[in-house]
Amino acid sequence: MLTLQALRHDRPAIESALAKRGLDANPLLDQILEIDLQRRSTQKEVDDLKAEQNAASREIGTLFKSGRKKEAEALRAEVGALKERIQALDEKQKTLIQEQESALLELPNRPHDSVPSGQSEADNEIVAEEGEKPKLHSDAKPHWELADQYKLIDFEAGVKITGAGFPVYRGKGAKLQRALIQFFLDRADAAGYEEFIPPHLVNPSSGRGTGQLPDKEGQMYHCTEDDLYLIPTAEVPLTNLFRGDLLMSEDLPVQLCGYTPCFRREAGSYGKDVRGLNRLHQFDKVEIVRLEKPENSYVALEEMVEHVRGLLRELELPFRTLRLCGGDLGFTSALTFDLEVWSAAQQRWLEVSSVSNFETYQANRLQCRFRNAEGKPQLVHTLNGSALALPRIVAALLENHQTENGVQIPAALQPYTGFDCIT
Repeated sequence: MLTLQALRHDRPAIESALAKRGLDANPLLDQILEIDLQRRSTQKEVDDLKAEQNAASREIGTLFKSGRKKEAEALRAEVGALKERIQALDEKQKTLIQEQESALLELPNRPHDSVPSGQSEADNEIVAEEGEKPKLHSDAKPHWELADQYKLIDFEAGVKITGAGFPVYRGKGAKLQRALIQFFLDRADAAGYEEFIPPHLVNPSSGRGTGQLPDKEGQMYHCTEDDLYLIPTAEVPLTNLFRGDLLMSEDLPVQLCGYTPCFRREAGSYGKDVRGLNRLHQFDKVEIVRLEKPENSYVALEEMVEHVRGLLRELELPFRTLRLCGGDLGFTSALTFDLEVWSAAQQRWLEVSSVSNFETYQANRLQCRFRNAEGKPQLVHTLNGSALALPRIVAALLENHQTENGVQIPAALQPYTGFDCIT
């Protein structure tokens, strides 16, 4: 979340930046800063009363020593009244802190200066486009028909077992999934990311730490009896490994990766644009996460984007890179680049990765800090990216590499699949 110090001293710039999201932040900022004034005023009153209490307590001892018992007893009664006032103010202070915390959690991150203004994905900026769109044969099919033809994915079985959005992979479809996961993990390892296998359920503190709660509570599956949430991405448990930690300067950067299934309710997702693998409630993804010194985080962001581009090149998929506008920017992100692959059979772009710099927004929630060169605690910058999410990659691989005789497997992936063609 945004820091109170920034809100106090840089409000006009924050208002202007949040306006890029199409958000009038004034009412919420007014509320936060008004609570802050009350909280600081209450704290001063508490401090003054405690100082008065301490002075009176010392005076009581002096009075007793000098034999002025009656005066001492009267002053002791006054100290008792002071204690009651302090206790009442302490309770008021706790309430104000809770109100302020709740209000701060509702405030999204401040967009980076390079984020373009805009209200929707139509306003996103195309940064680069790479690769040649394939020309398919006359009988080319979308991936859901190819998956059925080659017995790779059973969508109906998934509906029977669980519901829509929970496909069953089988045969070479299952092998392709496993091959892609290992391929992505190996490439992340070669790039210096340490692999973790984190829990697939997290507690509410973890969800708040990375910003999924309360913003995306309705999109997360919730195990109510245990108050645990199924993870929407490995970003949540991986970043929360460092919740409450104070790192040394030499510990940074931290580079993590992990494969997990991901669970998203995706309420209201219907129609042809979500057919097949285009939008699922459960899917597999390899995530990369970095903790960086603030001065290095935007270089790290570019490195992460280039890492994802390298994966798409090896998979021989045409892709483009987008800089998200303010209206399409995630709640916690300061700057996000989306990478989309071309779906030849559907004739449209499919998002396969989001790479984001959250600056100190998550770190402030997590209280994840490091000692800077002066030895003072300072918030880290956190970053994460999909490298990669599997469903739409599989969709693009099947559609773009289909021929009249089967689906060709890219050369880089063949050592992982054990086959070069799906027939």
